[in-house]
Amino acid sequence: MSTALETVQQIYAAFARGDIPAIVELLDDDVQWETWEANAAQAADVPWLRAGTGKAAAWRFFEEIARFRFDDFRVLGLMASDTQVAAEAVVDAVVPGGKRLRDEELHLWNVNAAGKVVRFRHYADTAKHIAAAR
Repeated sequence: MSTALETVQQIYAAFARGDIPAIVELLDDDVQWETWEANAAQAADVPWLRAGTGKAAAWRFFEEIARFRFDDFRVLGLMASDTQVAAEAVVDAVVPGGKRLRDEELHLWNVNAAGKVVRFRHYADTAKHIAAAR
């Protein structure tokens, strides 16, 4: 069993290696992926910010961003409690269609006692994401 911080550190290390199966293995079967009561990017149907439940929803996210050309992705810092980890990140990528997306984001991870992610959300500039997706 890992702490929440260790789980999220493993996720970002796997992302850096391109090892998406290792990331999905750290998710709970019923993970809530980008679930929001109201989200402008979801209302605008930004493909990489769609909500879903379960590992299949996470797979869809990673399939979408696999189509990005990342010029920069850095985790600037992590803040953790027993069950949550917030990651400050910089993203600079060209998305499908050729538009650039540069954003400073906060990723919020909720982790259960078994060390599995039960919820993930991007806190981002939704206007930038909507413009890049159009």
